[in-house]
Amino acid sequence: METKNISEYMKADTIDLNLEAKNKNAVIKELYNNLKKTGLINNEELGLKDIFIREEIGSTGIGKRIALPHAKTKAVDELIITFGISRNGVVYDSMDGENVNIFFMFLCPENKAHEYLRVLARISRLIRENKFIENLLKATLNEEIIEIIRKQEMN
Repeated sequence: METKNISEYMKADTIDLNLEAKNKNAVIKELYNNLKKTGLINNEELGLKDIFIREEIGSTGIGKRIALPHAKTKAVDELIITFGISRNGVVYDSMDGENVNIFFMFLCPENKAHEYLRVLARISRLIRENKFIENLLKATLNEEIIEIIRKQEMN
């Protein structure tokens, strides 16, 4: 099975470059509302619940002002990703104690663990580059985010 790029899982109309939430739970809900715009979530209550359950296991705030709230869930039939930026940052219980500005949220079907791990690994690889993070934060259009990610994936 061919691996899709992160940019191919994303839809511009689900991206939010000006998240308004002030705390972790609120930002998860705000991102999730954007993810619902895909129309691909079969059970909206379950999907959100699974993200919060995953977050209880351990914070998805991975450091460098980035969080990856995600879950394997029965709520979707295919992997979906959204993206958001909080200009002011959100207290997120990150590994490095920093507030979070950049969010990649995704849901993956429970039976696609391999795809789930590949997406986590790909995002982790992308965000190692400080220039990539700077470019994301400078973006002013949703389509720019997808293009920045797409270009970085080609490197």
